[in-house]
Amino acid sequence: MARRPLGRTGLLVSEICLGTSPLASMPELYGYVVDDARAEATIEAALASPVNFIDTSNNYGGGSAETRIGHVLQRHGGLPEGVVLATKVDADQETRDFSGDRVKRSAEESLSRLGLDRIQLMYLHDPEFYLSFDEAMAPGGAVAALRALRDSGVVEHIGVAAGDVPLMRQLVATDEFDVVLNHNRYTLVDRSAEPLIDDAVGRGVAFVNAAPYGGGILSKGPGARSTYGYRDADGVVLERVRAMQAACERHGVPLAAAALQFSLREPRVTSTVVGVSSPERIAETVALAQLSVPVELWDELAALTPPAEHWLP
Repeated sequence: MARRPLGRTGLLVSEICLGTSPLASMPELYGYVVDDARAEATIEAALASPVNFIDTSNNYGGGSAETRIGHVLQRHGGLPEGVVLATKVDADQETRDFSGDRVKRSAEESLSRLGLDRIQLMYLHDPEFYLSFDEAMAPGGAVAALRALRDSGVVEHIGVAAGDVPLMRQLVATDEFDVVLNHNRYTLVDRSAEPLIDDAVGRGVAFVNAAPYGGGILSKGPGARSTYGYRDADGVVLERVRAMQAACERHGVPLAAAALQFSLREPRVTSTVVGVSSPERIAETVALAQLSVPVELWDELAALTPPAEHWLP
């Protein structure tokens, strides 16, 4: 699997990044339970796969994703050579505190669960739900605390992971961050992350694209999943996804392969985050990435993309 430079960090990462949110077992979000054995078997499979980039967060399942990763890393004597692990600092879910002190505590919790004393990449996670731009950038605030973790050597590189494109563009413009991770805004049906991608690449910041399936509708089709990006899909999106699925079927290509490769084939995207919930899912994802997709299909899918104004606030 191709390895790409992660912006200016000096790290090389696979074009696919394995997301571990499903391994935290959140049935209210995903509709199924993942027990310890299945989660740890998936992480073991990840470490044995051609994918060297793994993404997690302090708040996935209240920390259970990190705990499960930590158990596997302990058996390996730490993070294997060549594997890049990213986690995220999160607000306190009960008090909504996302102060500088909370950022430090979140980092400490993550490192403790993972069994590590330092980590290559740590993101500021979902600030749009807790902080304005000015609050995030305030002296002693969340960004300052994350920067201090980097300066102390606990964190090698820092990033921001969120969905709100305008806020992320403001944060990228500060030149504080090495990596940006955006979700659900660069897919077969939504290109609204384009300005953010251009901003990041223009500043030497790596762009990581998460949720290429829009939460499942672009892998299973609207017959199986009627939500896009954590909310009910509107009529335009449902209509376009149905048409895209039909186009893929005419060309003998799974919709999921087209959705994944749409992100992989974009040179401005360093890596694409795909959530996994079983060892088999890793092999399936690698196979989807390698399927041949005819040029004619890409032209048809481009013509079916909803207009940019559809995604305006």
